[in-house]
Amino acid sequence: MYILAVLIGLSAGALGGLIGIGGGVLIIPLLTMVLKFDQHLAQGTSLAAMVPPIGILAAYMYYRAGHVNIPVALCIALGFLVGGFLGAKVAVLANEVLLQKLFGVALLLIAVKMIFF
Repeated sequence: MYILAVLIGLSAGALGGLIGIGGGVLIIPLLTMVLKFDQHLAQGTSLAAMVPPIGILAAYMYYRAGHVNIPVALCIALGFLVGGFLGAKVAVLANEVLLQKLFGVALLLIAVKMIFF
């Protein structure tokens, strides 16, 4: 299981660094499908795993290349801090099936927007 977890993290990190998506888009589905985690466990594990590496290494590479707007990034981080706290409070209370469906709908809407609009 731990080797698969490392491979999931490697895949998500590479994709996140390459195209700038949040690793959770890849990590959460892989945790539920490959490691058979329930939705709550997958989301919590994904959040716990992503905090240090994404904030430090991938952002540093973009910063070195001159592709980071620090004031905007700090504003997003502040919003993410508050939004993440509030979203997590709701998610841990949500029904498992509802949480899965909300996650799937969010991914679908993002995909449709990026492909067609």
